[in-house]
Amino acid sequence: MRALITGINGFVGGHLAEHLLANGRWEVWGLARQPALGLGELAGRVRYIAADMNAGEQVVSALESAQPEVIFHLAGQANVARSFADPAGTLQANILAQTNLFQALLRLRQDPLVLVAGSNEIYGAVRPEDLPLDEDTPLRPVNPYAVSKAAQDLLAFQYFVSHRIRTLRLRPFNHIGPRQSDTFVASAFAAQVAQIEAGRQQPIMRVGNLSAERDFTDVRDMVRAYELAALHGEPGEAYNIGSGRPVRVQRLLDILMMLSTKDIAVEADPARMRPADVPSVVCDARRFRERTNWEPAIHLEQTLFDTLEYWRAWVKETR
Repeated sequence: MRALITGINGFVGGHLAEHLLANGRWEVWGLARQPALGLGELAGRVRYIAADMNAGEQVVSALESAQPEVIFHLAGQANVARSFADPAGTLQANILAQTNLFQALLRLRQDPLVLVAGSNEIYGAVRPEDLPLDEDTPLRPVNPYAVSKAAQDLLAFQYFVSHRIRTLRLRPFNHIGPRQSDTFVASAFAAQVAQIEAGRQQPIMRVGNLSAERDFTDVRDMVRAYELAALHGEPGEAYNIGSGRPVRVQRLLDILMMLSTKDIAVEADPARMRPADVPSVVCDARRFRERTNWEPAIHLEQTLFDTLEYWRAWVKETR
């Protein structure tokens, strides 16, 4: 099948492209704003389109070229801290881009399956009695990024009902792994360990809220879930995807500190604290598992080891 991945040069987009290409079932096209930067070894294996999804005519041209059967819509602004700094830009990047995508499909009369990558952040102010979170949990977003993802989710449902665009609303919980930006917690810890080991940072780990509990899944398990959703998902549905196991952020830090070759002190950094945070998040993915038989396969310790190895290699290459 022919797949178009928007935001292909992002963290998840690259892993998804690698996964789809590995099984030989897919012809992969990629869309991103900048010329084929960050694709690495994928550059010769992906049909790449440079387009700004905030520009409607560019989206139309991209879809005319790709003629996709499945669209994995991953493009957008995905950083919570940045969303507090630039809420308007975050809302535009995430909501307008998806609106342009849907309108282009209607204009071209194309009928692909569209998987919209949302976020567990849409559940927001979670109460203890809500846990674990299923797809019927009320949406109470507490940051601009979460508001934008809730709007994307609702927009996907609206276009399914009003225009019969075959949308799937994916609600992935925290996913981590090699090549993730160090603006995200596991990668932030791993990057600091690598910098300290190389003598490029004092042996002090700067941290935010370590008491928060999150539902972490390896990105490689997550993209496998995305493919299963494309093959077996029911258009119009929403699917939570996550491990179902709460892990304290402190646990991530402890594992990475054990993997380090250096003794490292820990210091709280107020700049890493969010203006609004949720104490505990746990996924109920029964709907998705019953539909696809998906189960996460990569253990947290392996994920963190691979993430640290990625940052060690990056530090060595940038000396």
